[in-house]
Amino acid sequence: MLSSRYTARVLSSMGSQLRQSSSCSSVAGPRHLLSIADLTPSEFTTLIRNASSHKNAMKSGLIPESLKGSLSRKTIAMVFSKRSTRTRVSTEAAVVSMGGHPMFLGKDDIQLGVNESLYDTSVVISSMVSCIVARVGPHSDIAELSKHSTVPVINALCDTFHPLQAIADFLTIHEAFPPPQNFTPTSSSLGLEGRKIAWVGDANNVLFDMAIGATKLGVDIAVATPKGYEMPSHIKDLIQKARIGVKAPGNITHTNVPEEAVKDADILVTDTWVSMGQEEEKARRIKSFEGFQITSDLAKRGGAKQGWRFMHCLPRHPEEVSDEVFYDKSRSLVFPEAENRLWAAISALEGFVVNKGQIL
Repeated sequence: MLSSRYTARVLSSMGSQLRQSSSCSSVAGPRHLLSIADLTPSEFTTLIRNASSHKNAMKSGLIPESLKGSLSRKTIAMVFSKRSTRTRVSTEAAVVSMGGHPMFLGKDDIQLGVNESLYDTSVVISSMVSCIVARVGPHSDIAELSKHSTVPVINALCDTFHPLQAIADFLTIHEAFPPPQNFTPTSSSLGLEGRKIAWVGDANNVLFDMAIGATKLGVDIAVATPKGYEMPSHIKDLIQKARIGVKAPGNITHTNVPEEAVKDADILVTDTWVSMGQEEEKARRIKSFEGFQITSDLAKRGGAKQGWRFMHCLPRHPEEVSDEVFYDKSRSLVFPEAENRLWAAISALEGFVVNKGQIL
């Protein structure tokens, strides 16, 4: 949940890393999940479908055969340089439900880039565990970890991407907007083609992977940000690359007017305006984002579809969305969205650890 301004500085410093690859994953060795850009449309769809299938089974009291003891005698290192609620709980719960052992390594537990290089950290930790789930700052940190790791690295958030959130988000949208009865499933379609997301707020890491995912699934997305907080050109280029090979890719539009983004939208989405590390900017940012609060009035003025729904990855602040919308169970999907982080984590661990990068 990092701002477009901060992300722009990070992207600039990354230089050739981001231009060469969205993930900077090593060519040989284990496969990593650092961004939705690392996935084909079919793989992204499969991860969402698997998350849905596992959710339905496990909430009925059944453990899918493919998951029973699938991480038995495996340790999953959770390398977190940033505090977390949903990411930590969902990851630990996912690992335990699959029979594995989650090992939480916070910023006070290990020397992540402090007194020890990321290279050394990656080589040492990966020699002792079966996977590294990392929640870090700069994208370059997780790129460096993955470059030298001998086990899969899963991005649990960096300043530029948040793939597990994107899997959970599109699972939530898929549940809220099931395909029509005459829909014929394909390997790369969830039946969401033609749906529209309106993102109103700051351009950040959650948006970036959501936009890449929307492009791959044929979902349109309109992004409304204040002037000066727009999506960086590097990310726009990455989203355009996501269109390659997609039969009917989603389209993305940009505006500084929330009402324009909201028009004909099925889902209204926002996120924090002040991310971790931006506390000194709080007063200025809140002033800059005046008029960007999601309310029923905004949806009405902008012409959102009658049955529009609301999403927010949390934590939420009142200036971002009104209580009326946030707590309206007929509109708000925020709590199912949060729960779906668990099923997203299970699906990702199955695909990248159990199945060794083969998304089946």
